[in-house]
Amino acid sequence: MMTALTKLVTVAVLMAMALMSCSNGKSLQKYLVEKQDDDKFMKIDLATSLLKAKGNTLSEDEMNILKTVKKINVVAYPMADGNMANYEAEKQNISELLSQDKYKTLMKMGSNNQGATLKYVGEEDAIDELIVLASDDTKGFAVFRLLGDNMNPADMIKLMTSIEKGDVDIKSLQSIGDLFDVNLDEDTM
Repeated sequence: MMTALTKLVTVAVLMAMALMSCSNGKSLQKYLVEKQDDDKFMKIDLATSLLKAKGNTLSEDEMNILKTVKKINVVAYPMADGNMANYEAEKQNISELLSQDKYKTLMKMGSNNQGATLKYVGEEDAIDELIVLASDDTKGFAVFRLLGDNMNPADMIKLMTSIEKGDVDIKSLQSIGDLFDVNLDEDTM
């Protein structure tokens, strides 16, 4: 009788621990999904196969780097209505999500009114998720989430250089570039 009671208590404790580990807390993924239906946000989900499209002049090495990126999610909050209180609240939500221990800081840059933070999940030389939070207090903010397998930061910089040179057709991201007055047309790169 005592062993049956002990087994029952053990099972109950293990189930309670399992339920507690399935946190109902906020996550970046939940936040991005919630904002899909919010008209105050601009959203783009991009399969990297679109970046491999005809017209791109990537080298074989750059194509291999691009293969480590599976999907790109972008959610942006433009300051269209000038509502600074909503902007600050949404930016604070993102900052709190990205302050979780699982997100490690790769780089921060900028000033008080604008800047960018790069965070990642995984190992420094084998990143599974790369997050870029770019903000400008007069224009808004954008969160770029790159999902992949064993992405290498140095390789990502190489790929960004290719994008800057115009080797990749990224016209689908122009609306996000407009938010920050970045011209993504190939003619200007």
